[in-house]
Amino acid sequence: MSRHSGDNLDRNRSGNAPMAGIMDLYLSRRSVVRGSLGAAIAMIAGGGLSACFDSTGAKPTGPATAPQAPTPTLGFESIPGSRTDACTLAAGYSAYVLAPWGTPLNSAGNAWKADGSNSAADQANAMGMHHDGMHFFPIDGSAEDGLLAINFEYIDQQALHPAGPTFDADGKRPAEEVRKEINAHGAGVVRLKKLGGRWQVVDNDPLNRRFTTASQMDIAGPMRGSDHVKTRFSPDGTRCRGTNNNCGNGYTPWGTYLTCEENWPGIFVNKGTLPADQSRLGVVTSSGLYQWESAAGDSSEMDDEFARFDVTARGASATDDYRNEASTFGYIVEIDPYDASNRATKRTALGRFRHEGCCPGLAVAGKPLVWYMGDDSNNEYLYKFVSDAVWDIADANPKDRLATGAKYLDHGKLYVARFDADGSGVWLLLDVTSKTTAGGTLGALYGDLPGIILNTRGAADALGATPMDRPEWTAVNPLNGDAYLTLTNNVVRSADKADAANPRGPNLHGHIIRWHDSADHQRFTWDIFVFGANASGDANINRSGLSELNQFASPDGMSFDSRGVLWFETDNSEKSVADYTNDQLLAVVPSQLVDANGRQVPVNRQNQVDLRRFFVGPNGCEMTGITFTPDNKTLFINVQHPANWPYTDNATDATPAGTKVRPRAATVVIQRNDGGEIGTV
Repeated sequence: MSRHSGDNLDRNRSGNAPMAGIMDLYLSRRSVVRGSLGAAIAMIAGGGLSACFDSTGAKPTGPATAPQAPTPTLGFESIPGSRTDACTLAAGYSAYVLAPWGTPLNSAGNAWKADGSNSAADQANAMGMHHDGMHFFPIDGSAEDGLLAINFEYIDQQALHPAGPTFDADGKRPAEEVRKEINAHGAGVVRLKKLGGRWQVVDNDPLNRRFTTASQMDIAGPMRGSDHVKTRFSPDGTRCRGTNNNCGNGYTPWGTYLTCEENWPGIFVNKGTLPADQSRLGVVTSSGLYQWESAAGDSSEMDDEFARFDVTARGASATDDYRNEASTFGYIVEIDPYDASNRATKRTALGRFRHEGCCPGLAVAGKPLVWYMGDDSNNEYLYKFVSDAVWDIADANPKDRLATGAKYLDHGKLYVARFDADGSGVWLLLDVTSKTTAGGTLGALYGDLPGIILNTRGAADALGATPMDRPEWTAVNPLNGDAYLTLTNNVVRSADKADAANPRGPNLHGHIIRWHDSADHQRFTWDIFVFGANASGDANINRSGLSELNQFASPDGMSFDSRGVLWFETDNSEKSVADYTNDQLLAVVPSQLVDANGRQVPVNRQNQVDLRRFFVGPNGCEMTGITFTPDNKTLFINVQHPANWPYTDNATDATPAGTKVRPRAATVVIQRNDGGEIGTV
């Protein structure tokens, strides 16, 4: 979640004890820094828990032993921080700008205009605003020809329009501006080819397309046909319109893209009584974030395109109004990048909340498939979906990818995580028969599975899940299946509510936690891989011993490449780190961090030099999205909401002092000057 798009409020009123109160007395700041007991507890909270479990015992093993095969070594030196209107990166690499906001995808749209005067129709056929999660899908396995599926998280109204948003004398938004804003949200697919060593957009490719807040989509899974999603637009509850605030992403083994709806509640307004699910998710009660609903009644309005953002109940039933419109948002959306004839599909079995990412576990023939998902808000939860169907390798290249998606994504079990203080954890099943901490069942609270899905957050509250420090992106190590989660920060967690998995309160810097699942998917073991910190922080803050060359705060986007290198990006808001450097991209190889017995360990003062800063973005930006070509020779990352950039197509060219450009989020292409693989030797 961009710090510009979320409201940073704590809507979890469950009162769930962070670790059932087991270590509350010991894990306050005072206890952690108090002599040997504090040091011991800091060790538990900071990692090393894998050593607590014998793989032959009853409990699942911790983060897996380093593989026997050779693993990569980082081949660049960590770079200093930067505070300029330009990108900086490791020696021996170059970076250039690709497909910034407004780049036309086909001849139906005009070229981007620097005065912000492009029309809504132009925007519908161009790259959206504020690039975020993305994934590269090769054409016929090529590393030089493929499709980039990409999210557009939110809009900057000041940059989108010539002079920002406007209102008429009655306080209503112009229909043209609202349509342009709607068309700047969502996701897209764009064909890329590498020609003469340089990647470029393939204009007018038939696979180039946009998915906006107006695009028709199918509803699949438990919510399909449910009374919860029936609207005036779709009385049978099988279709909906749009995807919004698309932040993190995922993908599937059969070649589809998963885009995640995150801070969508703010686009709706309910001027009546909020249902429990809308209250828990943050639907507003006065006016929508962009006041799209105010354009309702415009003479050009078609099919209630603006009226649908007012979800106040007004008619005799749900099919007479849009009281359920917000219930069609908050899901994982599957897109087939290779087939432009298919609509996007909302896979509701994976839960409804503020989805940040959806990373798949390792696909193993004959075993269920798994996806891990964070809910990016203060004190929210980590979720997991496990398919009922077991993986059939024949489905890796199906004729109908969305039909394959229905097989694996519409039927399965949704779990939420409870992290226990001894380094173990439990996956709590969200099902009608699941027992709540109050002694009843989720079925008694919400009726049926669609009711539970609608109220995913409330159901997780009732089961006693562990509130986390803004759980964002998930990533899975391809070498051993360990899963990682970025916990960006949590300014509302007080010291007395700290726990083993979230041991700092308030948590200004964030951390990355990892776990290893048991074979039956019921349990896991965990440790904290690295703590964000400023290099000058005391022992309680700088628990991983970071230096000036790798200090960071607010880890956010994260991904492993195919070699087992972990890359993560930052969305920093902690002053001391932000004063030193803009947001950045760092890399580390977890399998290289081992103890004397070959067990993987977290980043610490002895090995922290193996965490290295690779790239720094321009002033004002956030680093978002990350994907590689199959040969690992091209790295694509996104620069979101820069202050005064890009000045040229060369990402490292600084905007001259005194010059002002209309800022454009963009994808940045990184390649090694000698043509080798990115980041390693």
